[in-house]
Amino acid sequence: MITALLVPLLMPLATPVLIRLVGSRQRPGTAMWTLTATACVLAAGWLAALGCLLLAGILTVSPVARLGHLIHPLNVAPATVAYPAAALAVGTLLICACAVARGALRQLRRYRSAHVRLRDAPSAGDLSVLDSPEPDVYALPGSPGRIVVTSGMLRTLVGPEREALLAHERAHLAGRHHYFLAAGDLAARCHPAMRGLRDAIALAVERVADEAAATAVGDRALTARAIGRAALAKSPSGSNRPSFAAGAAGGPVPQRVRALLQPVATSRGVAVAAAGLLLACSAATGGGAAAGLASLHQHVEIAQGEVHHD
Repeated sequence: MITALLVPLLMPLATPVLIRLVGSRQRPGTAMWTLTATACVLAAGWLAALGCLLLAGILTVSPVARLGHLIHPLNVAPATVAYPAAALAVGTLLICACAVARGALRQLRRYRSAHVRLRDAPSAGDLSVLDSPEPDVYALPGSPGRIVVTSGMLRTLVGPEREALLAHERAHLAGRHHYFLAAGDLAARCHPAMRGLRDAIALAVERVADEAAATAVGDRALTARAIGRAALAKSPSGSNRPSFAAGAAGGPVPQRVRALLQPVATSRGVAVAAAGLLLACSAATGGGAAAGLASLHQHVEIAQGEVHHD
């Protein structure tokens, strides 16, 4: 059982290599979906593997085994292996739970605060303008979602650039990109090695919106210029908004501008291979976690006397 769990436990450590191998070899939309799916599977497999180790460890203790209606304690590994593994799993799960809860509460407070700031802001359609000299623009999800822009950002850009920037933010709302960003952020909080995967998802999300904005205004150079000027004007300290509220000035802007000005033609075969690599890693992680859970279930049935161990 423990051998099967090694894959979901170790696979998150390979994400930096995966990102370098896949990189920009996929179209933005495909990259956004495959990277997010990979992050979700890796995080779920990691947590399931830790849960298996924890349960296997505590059920080797006789009093706990009796509480679980086991005839005899679980025997999946020597006590010298099971106990330290269970202790490590407990500590890691507690750290994960604290990180996820703390991050979720912080983002929720920022989300509510962002909506409160919009109550008295003038609005037109899906656009709300905050009277602030600090240049900023972002897509705030909700019912309905809002495009929030400050007066400082509006003064920074000329008319066509504003149109491109607003088209970018509308693409975020239409594509519900906050779900992808939130998934990447939660996965990164479960395992530090997946922070690079979170950043790759954020870049893919921005690239999708960049391409949508360029299509909407019909000018890739104009879109690139609007994004570059918005990023230069934005304060390095950032704004007090939730991280899943995507903004046009986010991510590695030089890379995004370069992609708009010199779009790289990605061959279909390379893109399919990159997506296949990510999906294969996800399948291996999910398979390892499933095998570990099945093995644990079988050992529990044997310990309960429901089946005989040959």
